[in-house]
Amino acid sequence: MTDLSQRELTLISAMNDRIGDTMPAMARLCTGESPDLFRSLLSRIGDKWTLLVIGILGTDRRRFTEIAELIPGISRRMLTVTLRALERDGLITRTVYAEVPPRVEYELTDLGRSLQALALSLAEWVSDNQHQISDHRRRFDDVAQGISDEAERGQSVPVRPNRS
Repeated sequence: MTDLSQRELTLISAMNDRIGDTMPAMARLCTGESPDLFRSLLSRIGDKWTLLVIGILGTDRRRFTEIAELIPGISRRMLTVTLRALERDGLITRTVYAEVPPRVEYELTDLGRSLQALALSLAEWVSDNQHQISDHRRRFDDVAQGISDEAERGQSVPVRPNRS
């Protein structure tokens, strides 16, 4: 990604002022003051492991091995990468104790705890809606498979499945 020039930033700002409330809030945020940072943070939060780590840390300090044991399927490398990124973003702290063997603990910062509250709301939404989403996926996939079967038989195929 390239950095925006001051002129481009000024144009974007002026456009935002003119669009005002007609532009959806998310679109305003995506084109606001720091769009690259905004998108990278959304990407970080929306990755496969971040919210799981945030949720597991909760109000406790945890060691690396504890976190790894509580997240099935995460590799040591991926956990290390995730923890470093969270530390870099100020969402967790890493404390190293001068002991033999060395002991390292991770804990949420105030900023991380504020994200955890949002993550819990998102997890509740997923829990409440997962069956409905699963049904929609199954119906979509069934229609898509039917279209694929028709195409293999040389039949006319609609460009897109009908939405009902």
